[in-house]
Amino acid sequence: MERKHMSAFSLYQTLSTDAPSPGTKPSQRVADKKKRKKENGANKVHTIKAQLKPERKKKRKKLLMSPQREESLKGFTKDEECANGDGEALDALLADLANVNNSRERASKLFQWLVNPVPAKSFFSETWEKKPILVQRKNSDYYKGLFSTAEFDRMLRKEDVQYGVNLDVTSYTNGKRKTHNPAGRALPFTVWDFYENGCSLRLLNPQAFSSTVWNVLSILQEYFGSMAGANVYLTPPGTQGFAPHYDDIEAFVVQLEGKKHWRVYNPRSEDEVLPVLSSANFNQIDIGKPILEVVLEAGDLLYFPRGFIHQGDCLPDAHSLHVTISSFQKNSWGDLLQKVVPVALEIAMEEDVEFRKGLPLDYLTYMGVQNSDKADPRRTQFLSQIQRLMKKLATYSPVDAAVDQKARDFFHDCLPPMLTPEELSSSVQGASARWEHGQVVDVGSQITAQTRVRVLRAGCARLCSDGEAVNLYYTTENSRVYHKEELKSFEVKAEHTDAIEFLIHSYPKFLTVGSFPCDSTEDKVALAELLFERGIIHTAEPL
Repeated sequence: MERKHMSAFSLYQTLSTDAPSPGTKPSQRVADKKKRKKENGANKVHTIKAQLKPERKKKRKKLLMSPQREESLKGFTKDEECANGDGEALDALLADLANVNNSRERASKLFQWLVNPVPAKSFFSETWEKKPILVQRKNSDYYKGLFSTAEFDRMLRKEDVQYGVNLDVTSYTNGKRKTHNPAGRALPFTVWDFYENGCSLRLLNPQAFSSTVWNVLSILQEYFGSMAGANVYLTPPGTQGFAPHYDDIEAFVVQLEGKKHWRVYNPRSEDEVLPVLSSANFNQIDIGKPILEVVLEAGDLLYFPRGFIHQGDCLPDAHSLHVTISSFQKNSWGDLLQKVVPVALEIAMEEDVEFRKGLPLDYLTYMGVQNSDKADPRRTQFLSQIQRLMKKLATYSPVDAAVDQKARDFFHDCLPPMLTPEELSSSVQGASARWEHGQVVDVGSQITAQTRVRVLRAGCARLCSDGEAVNLYYTTENSRVYHKEELKSFEVKAEHTDAIEFLIHSYPKFLTVGSFPCDSTEDKVALAELLFERGIIHTAEPL
């Protein structure tokens, strides 16, 4: 008996209890989509025009914009001239940035390229964490070279891409979001079958496979002072892969190929402004009307802060490939205070007898929820004492130590720097020692007191106090896979701490090893050799 062919998508449906019913025909998906859009009042796409200097909103509640204030959401129209002219090929831009001597300046220039023509200064004063913004460029090649479907296909063929680890297969039909990940490696035969059956593909860590994405993120993370991550989304025509939701990150949606219809909604309440965690999936009836609705085309950018609900779907006539660049996850004042307050309280209890005095004998009789409605003067006195101690607690706050804890977390999250040709040739990674013609050559190059060095990047190393010890944390040996390696550090001798601070604070200048504030030339050279071998410093000229 002849066996009937079954697609990977159909086979998955027979095996997964969480799978949707057999695939809907493309024509039916389009009809369903039109119906849903009509039901949601989404039959008109609004283009939001530019406003470079809107009035700055000072009160927190003003972050919540009503639909009636939609006209205050201004983007940059297709007709506005881009500060980058017709757009510069990304490989050429990155080559130019490699010649920038200061990594901080390099990061600033790359961010400006990302959001052009919006000036970075006005972006952070008027838009960041406040409202969405749209940049339409009428230049499909603006982001060309960052990533492509051709590169996606190459990765599936050449790299070990694993379902659930590197790739998610998703769908959103009839108001339900589902994941269709089989086990094991994602191979083209199966992945492209899922895609042909209307599933979206989300690549979770493209920086692990793409040198260009790695390079861009490793530069931007220095600008944000927070981990910069990315997800790539490939969506078939006429489909949607994800339910409406909000995220806990600042999102820069970079449209690379095709086009996608986006709807962005206000936070539903003040409690959801700049949320700590991402939301669950919402139903359409939960989220109201969008405050911004637009079709992104290749070369366009959409930014929205954490807490703004969003959803994107493909029009029937084109696929979509976009990358979402993200940052500022768990990087709020509250996240810092979570590290400050417990230690401050521990110090206060050790040093201040007021924090060690006993509670009133009868406080349980007038405090607590069951007593919260009582008009008891003892409650007023109790709460006043709490407020006084909380105010006093600030004087015991080890803020610098807490900031160093945040820095250690950031260093663990960081991508390693992708070296420029100059950095490579003058660092341990590019040392010329090798095996050639049956023997080792160019080995044992020496650092001397006359060798000029500097840290590899402005933000690649940091001194932190860990109790009695001082450790140097660094990112140069990190993995491109998130947290694949442990946080890198080593203990610094007391006589070397001043020299390392001197190096870090002197960036981007090169210093002679002989100028290190150490006791002896031998110490200076030994420290330089240690830092060079760890990839933390490089020399002005190749050794």
